[in-house]
Amino acid sequence: MPELTLPKDFIQAIIDVFGADGAEWLANLPALLDDCARRWNLTLGPHFTPLNYNYVAPVILADGRHAVLKAGVPNEERQQEEDALRFFGGHGIVELLRADTERGVMLIERLHPGKPLTDVANDDEATSIAAQVMSVLWRPLPANHQFPTVADWGKGFARLRATFDGATGPFAARLVEQAERLFDELIASSAPPVLLHGDLHHQNILSAERAPWLALDPKGVAGEPAYEVGSLMRNPAPGMFSWPHPEQLLLRRATILAEALGFERQRILAWSMAQAVLSAWWSYKMHGSGWEPMMVWAERIAHLL
Repeated sequence: MPELTLPKDFIQAIIDVFGADGAEWLANLPALLDDCARRWNLTLGPHFTPLNYNYVAPVILADGRHAVLKAGVPNEERQQEEDALRFFGGHGIVELLRADTERGVMLIERLHPGKPLTDVANDDEATSIAAQVMSVLWRPLPANHQFPTVADWGKGFARLRATFDGATGPFAARLVEQAERLFDELIASSAPPVLLHGDLHHQNILSAERAPWLALDPKGVAGEPAYEVGSLMRNPAPGMFSWPHPEQLLLRRATILAEALGFERQRILAWSMAQAVLSAWWSYKMHGSGWEPMMVWAERIAHLL
């Protein structure tokens, strides 16, 4: 393959998140791609843009089919994504074709035409489409599953407190307190868990051929179905922040989701608020910056409640 040139922001993101392991992975990435192309008989195309925390590129298989190669620093989250794809088995989501678990590489189905849900201008229609994808995607969990739970993710609140010696640092104390309370109440009253995507927003739902719309990039988390809507509710960001009357839009979304999926609207809003604050903490933890927009959104959702 031709010499590999990586975007500077991608290189920096990998090093920011994975440190020395990330730097080593970047240095070995050209050889890894060459090896995958040889072993799996692939023709690799130029990588997609932008790249976030994975190297993602289109490929052509030996039989002429189109697919996508996704490579990332081997870690627990990547393992969970692979396990989730295997578990979903292509129902409502891209199909996993091959994987090299130890080296953090997956070969997945390529979706055509592959337009993101953000291309649907009517927000009511986009919200209904997302609800349809959710209803196809969710599957009951086996008793001995190894996926993290929503309760596990909620431990981020304790980590936030520990980071700031019991306080909330740059995060508004009233919002953190409200999010903590809501999260605890929602966990205590949760419905039986299913396997959730865990990050099902507009950019992770694409138009396809074998189904009108399919998801991709699952996190893989066990929790009640109503938890899933939080990521959709606070996206697309940051563009959503500039829309007129976003509070009315959120209430409309919550109503559509409640009717389509059978959830209480107030529960949707409560999960959305709690997750917005938790997501802001995750952003701060990963980068030490970029958390402000998420906190702005958390304040707006808190206002709705």
